[in-house]
Amino acid sequence: MAARTAALGSRGKSHATMADARALAAVRWRATASAVAVFVVAGGSYAEPASKLPPQSTIPQPAMSKDATPQTPGTKLAPAKPPEAKLERVTFGDLPSWEADEHLAAFKTFLKSCEATIKAAAKPASGAPAQCKVPSGELAAACRAAQNLKAPTKASAKAFFENQFVPHRIAHAKGQGLLTGYYEPVLEGSRTAQGKFQTPVYRRPPDLVNVVAEADRASMPTGLTHVRQTAAGVAPFPTRAEIEQGALTGQSLELLYLEDPVEVFFMHIQGSGRIHLTDGTTVRINYDGKNGHPYSSIGRYLIDQGLVDAGKMSMQALGKWLRADKERGQKVMWQNQSFIFFRELDDSDGPMGAMQVALTPGRSLAVDTGYHTLGTPIYLSVPELAHAAKRGGFNRLMVAQDVGSAIKGPERGDIYFGSGVKAGKLAGTTRHAGNFYVLLPAVTQTAGQGIRFGERLPWETIVKAAP
Repeated sequence: MAARTAALGSRGKSHATMADARALAAVRWRATASAVAVFVVAGGSYAEPASKLPPQSTIPQPAMSKDATPQTPGTKLAPAKPPEAKLERVTFGDLPSWEADEHLAAFKTFLKSCEATIKAAAKPASGAPAQCKVPSGELAAACRAAQNLKAPTKASAKAFFENQFVPHRIAHAKGQGLLTGYYEPVLEGSRTAQGKFQTPVYRRPPDLVNVVAEADRASMPTGLTHVRQTAAGVAPFPTRAEIEQGALTGQSLELLYLEDPVEVFFMHIQGSGRIHLTDGTTVRINYDGKNGHPYSSIGRYLIDQGLVDAGKMSMQALGKWLRADKERGQKVMWQNQSFIFFRELDDSDGPMGAMQVALTPGRSLAVDTGYHTLGTPIYLSVPELAHAAKRGGFNRLMVAQDVGSAIKGPERGDIYFGSGVKAGKLAGTTRHAGNFYVLLPAVTQTAGQGIRFGERLPWETIVKAAP
């Protein structure tokens, strides 16, 4: 899942630099995906500017986990590991069922995020590119070509992608990546605590500041992504358990009230919700930041504790287990210290992704921005994902428009399935091996050498040998 937040920079939120982010990283990031589908919380401000946090000496450090080793003077750094993934140039004919895809639907999804892509390209680059990320300027050039295509048809949309891009398979030791799904829950709620509606949904606290840009929070390997600004500096924000035990009481941060704490927990993981209110109106609420603590999968926790069989784990099974004993369920939900804040949207196009464009069911994809530039077209081949396809497996051109705290790695994706019960069932039963074919702008290609990322990135692509 994934849907999400306002451009925080435009709202005057504070952001730390990446250097500050690394300085804060005293805890080990343990956002491990589970068999319950790694329902993600995604979104965030897209390429917003950063402002300085106080010097490192003034930043209280969270306790270091048992598997995090501090650096001491004179410690030699371990040699750089070889890249975990490379790109292999292929042809569109190599993409499974490419001819059968609905290219016009993919084109319209790509076009949705073009304004955001072009704006991002106009901003100074934040840090060095990494892995297979597309330079935003080259992706913006493809966007301008898309905007110039008047009255697109199925044929012209297909020709657009084939002319503007070159597909590349992600090659790595595992051979396949992992695809899960997310959706927008549709729930009932109230603006005040009344009757059955007693579980609060909180708006973003004014003292919450970003350590990293929202769109990059999943790519941060260690540490806190958000902290609390205090008179003495910054400090870790309260955990889920502390918040649910009253840490934010009396601050008038309650946005809405819902009925079921388990549904609220799932909505935190999905990152958005469509709420039918008691006054007859309907609103959408969207991710607007988190408490900064790493996401932990409670599904994985239950499996590891021997409380639920891995083969029987699903969102539905997890919900049933949590509701069977409310006190027990709450304590398990507290194992995930991450807590999400929301903002209210009107009931319009749909939940917003990390690029601040409405997500498109079946076409929007959440990715790890440590590897992929938002706005990049990515063709998915997921042979066993038959329940979400009209025929055969799931072979479809998607657009990277979202992120998620648990979406980590070059071939790790989360498919947005839409709103409501049907979409929730699709998302809850999607956990399949598959492959990414990243469509990189043709302008990036050079003289038969593939993509010359050597000077910008730590590796170059492998050019597939001619038959």
